[in-house]
Amino acid sequence: MSLQAEFEKIAEDVKKMKTRPADQELLDLYGLYKQAVVGDINTDRPGMMDLKGKAKWDVWNSQKGMSKDDAMSAYVALAKEVISKYGM
Repeated sequence: MSLQAEFEKIAEDVKKMKTRPADQELLDLYGLYKQAVVGDINTDRPGMMDLKGKAKWDVWNSQKGMSKDDAMSAYVALAKEVISKYGM
C-alpha cells in the first residue's frame, strides 16, 4: 500500500473511533493532516477571541517546513497509536 493510500485510509479510520481522543491528540492529528494535505500554513493567525482557531493555527504552524511525505508518515504513526488507545 502506498503512503498516500495508507494516509487516506487511516484518515477515514480516525473519524470512526469509538471514543473521542484528548484535545491535544486531536490537535496534533490536525496539524499533521493539514501539513500533509496543504503544506506550510497559508493563513493569518485568528483573532484573540477565536481560541479554538488559534490552537489549530498554532499546531499547524508548528509543523512548518515538514515535507508532505514526512507529515503523512507522522500522521499515520500517530493515528495508529491513537486508534489502538481508543478503539474503532
